[in-house]
Order: sequence, then structure tokens, then C-alpha cells
Amino acid sequence: MNILLSVAFVLCWSSGFIGAKLGAGNASAITVLMWRFLPLAVVLVAVAALTRTAWRGLTTRDVTRQAVIGVLSQSGYLLSVYYAIQLGVSSGTTALIDGVQPLVAGALAGPLLGQYVSGRQWIGLGLGLGGVAVVTLADAAAGTGVPWWAYAVPLLGMLSLVAATFLESRSRSRVAPSVSLTVHCATSAVLFSVLALATGAAVPPAEGGFWVAVAWLVGLSTFGGYGLYWLILKRSGVTKVNTLMFLMAPVTAVWGALVFGEPFGVQTALGLAVCLAAVVVVHRGGGRRETAVTAARGEPEEYRWTRAPGSA
Repeated sequence: MNILLSVAFVLCWSSGFIGAKLGAGNASAITVLMWRFLPLAVVLVAVAALTRTAWRGLTTRDVTRQAVIGVLSQSGYLLSVYYAIQLGVSSGTTALIDGVQPLVAGALAGPLLGQYVSGRQWIGLGLGLGGVAVVTLADAAAGTGVPWWAYAVPLLGMLSLVAATFLESRSRSRVAPSVSLTVHCATSAVLFSVLALATGAAVPPAEGGFWVAVAWLVGLSTFGGYGLYWLILKRSGVTKVNTLMFLMAPVTAVWGALVFGEPFGVQTALGLAVCLAAVVVVHRGGGRRETAVTAARGEPEEYRWTRAPGSA
């Protein structure tokens, strides 16, 4: 059952990058994001109004913090992903740049949170960044006409996720996943609606392909990806989830090659293999000392290597 859940999670989460490219073919990134979140936020707010148990005891500060985390982990992150794909960066490369977030967060956990990071994990970080460089160069050399600075756009989104991760890690309040999802989606709906109205991009296109992309993103990416994320997190912990995150890049690259004919050559395969090797190194590099340090601080183990979820 756990294997089936993991496979379903990887497929649903990686589908977000494909849905973003489907939407980019019919409308701007702002338009797609507005209509992805606006109906979803209405449903989630209505459900929250009927089931208020999870909201009891929350302060205005708790909700405000979740709103900021939502801006970083969903709004900022997704806008960068969609815009990069709109500029022509392949879905696989975008997913790979996003996928090194747990490595970067783990490396920064020492200086920012005082958490132990082993030498082997630093090696894993170097491998992961090297793999990203190999795949990015392969994508850039494919002759797609993408400007060089476009590859920095998903990098900004990844850093936005890192910021959300540490903001969440420093929070002393435990907020129910249903509350977090509602606040994040509502915040994103408001932000993207304001941006779309301000730029004249609020009116959706008439093409049916646009609504297929929106339905794809809401059904597979949000409910499928997020739902399975929280289920696996509850059953197996955040380390398991973060390990699966590194499978998103190769799976998305295969999706992109099959659906859009994106290049998938030897150099791309090599870079993805290096990144997968980085996963193994990091996953085995924590050791008992990291767990002991976490336990000594009285922190739950699942809050190590935290990833603020921001499904594409």
C-alpha cells in the first residue's frame, strides 16, 4: 500500500508541471493561477465555515503567519514555475531546479536553526547542485531559444520555498493541514485575482484546453498531490516525503518528453542520475547524531528537513 501511495503521489505532484505547460499554451501564467485558486478557495472556505473544529484556538498571529507562508510557498513559488515554463524552460528542468529545495534547506538548517548537518549531507548538496547544472546546460544547449536568465526564475521560486520552510520551522503553533491549505489557497486566490485584474488578464480564454488544464491542476496537482502529501507525511514522516520529491524531476522529464516532445538526451539522463545519487547520500547522511540533536531540543523528528508544500 505504501508503495502504491508513493507512486500515486509522485505522479500527481509531478503532473503539476505538465498542467502548468498545458495552461501556458492558452493563457498567461497569472490567468491560469487565478482560475486555479479562485474556485478552489471558495470551496475550501465554505468547508471551513461548516467545520470549525480545526480553527479553534488559533490566533490572528497564527493565521497571519500561515498567510505569509502561503505567499512564499504557493504564490511566489508557483508564479515563478509557471512563468519559467511560459518562457520556454522545459518542465523537467523546472522540476529539477525546484527539487533541490530539501538539499538547500538541509544545508541552511545548521547556520539558521542550529541543526546538525553532516559532512556526507554537504557532499549530497554538492552532487545535487552539480546535477542541476548538467541538466540546465543540456536544456539550454537544445536550441530552444530560451533566454539565459529564464533559468534563474525557477531558482527564485525554490528560494521562496526555502524561506517558507524556515518560517514554518520557527513556528511554535501546530496548525491543522486543512487550515493551512485553506489559508494558503485563499491567500493565493486573492493575490492572483488582484494581479490578474490589475494587468487585464482576469478574463479566461474561450478555448476548452484552458479549462482542461485548470481541471488537471485542481484535481491531480492540488487534491491528488496535496492530499497524498499529507497522508504520506502522517504515515511515514517528512524524510520519506522529501526523498520522493527528488523523483519528481526524472518523472516530469519523462512526462515532458512524452506529452510535449521535450528533449531527453544522454546529458539530461546523466544529470538526473547525479541528482538521484544525491538523494541517496543525503538520506543516509543524517545518522543517529542528527536524530539525537533533534531529540535533545525536544523537537518532533518529523519537523527535521521540513518542506513547505507548494505543489506545482
